[in-house]
Formats: sequence, structure tokens, C-alpha cells
Amino acid sequence: MAREPRSGGEPGDQENRRGRGRGRGRDENRQPERDQDDLKDKLVTINRVAKVVKGGRRFSFAALVVVGDQKGRVGWGAGKAREVPEAIRKATERAKRTMIRVPMREGRTLHHDVIGDFGAGRVILRAAPQGTGIIAGGPMRAVFESLGIGDVVAKCTGTTNPHNMVKATFAALERVTSPRAVATRRGKKVSDILGAKKGEEVVEAANG
Repeated sequence: MAREPRSGGEPGDQENRRGRGRGRGRDENRQPERDQDDLKDKLVTINRVAKVVKGGRRFSFAALVVVGDQKGRVGWGAGKAREVPEAIRKATERAKRTMIRVPMREGRTLHHDVIGDFGAGRVILRAAPQGTGIIAGGPMRAVFESLGIGDVVAKCTGTTNPHNMVKATFAALERVTSPRAVATRRGKKVSDILGAKKGEEVVEAANG
């Protein structure tokens, strides 16, 4: 005896519906990946470290990575693994989870000079006129390039350990604030803090 077709329609229609459903799921899963593709990562340093265990030494690799979108967001991360690619992957994932946003003047430099400390590391960051470029050491340069700053002068006056230099740089960047944020906190206008002419220029630059 021949079976009657089910109420769901033809088998081909069911397959097409299932195919369309799988396609939508894949597209939705790819969206976060496209957002993550906008981030640029820079390897600051990688070291081979050894752990003394019973029977000898166990070697692994420690990586320090800086990640940023070159539009005002940046983060750093450290990772350790038995292989170099895995250590870099761990550091990159941690950097993406700890990103901060830094306000910039005209999208190219800092709003003001700032000092950052971490352990024995101490850095001084200074705002610079247009055309100056990035004048900074290796670890700090990687942070500024990932952040998107084009003009800055930085000086390290403490230890040159890459980890402490990067952490001190982030400590300084977290203290950077914009005139608009200061005016909002004080309940005033930007022109009241910087003067009428300078205040208008800052507001126009922020809106434009």
C-alpha cells in the first residue's frame, strides 16, 4: 500500500527549509568574527621559560601581545604554552577581553601629558603637534600603533622590562581624559574650562 504524503509538504521543500535555516545560523555566527577581524594584533615579546620538575626541566613559551582597532581602543594580554602559536593565541584572546578606550585629540594625539607607573616601570607620555610621529621605544610603540595615535612623544624613565613598560603605558592611558569629560564632571561647559575659542574648536573636532 502506498503511503500518503505528510502534511509538511514535499521532501524537497523540507530540505530547502532545513538548508535555509542552516545558512541563517552560519551567517549569525560569522558576525562576531567579522567584528573581531577589525582588530590588529602586535607581538611585543616572546620568551622561553623553564620550570624545574622531577626528572629535569619543562620548557614553555611566554608571549606578550597588544591588540587594537587603531581607532581609540587597545588592550594587552600575556599567554604561556608549550608551543609558540598557542602562547600567542592565548595572549591575543586575553588582550581582546581587556581592551580600553582612550580619548584622543583630533584623532591623532593625546589631550594632555600624563605619567604612568607600574612596579619599577615609569613612563611619560606627551601630546605632540601634527607631523611629529610616534617617538617611543619598542613596547610603547606597539601600543600607540595599535591604538591609532599618530603624534606622541614617550619616554621610559624606569625599567625597560617589556611587561612593566606596557603595563605602565596602559596605566598612563587610563588616566587620559578629554575636556568634554572634565566639563561634564564639573557641571560646566567646555568653553568655561578652555576658553571660548578653544572650547569651540574642541567641540567642533569632537562632532566632526
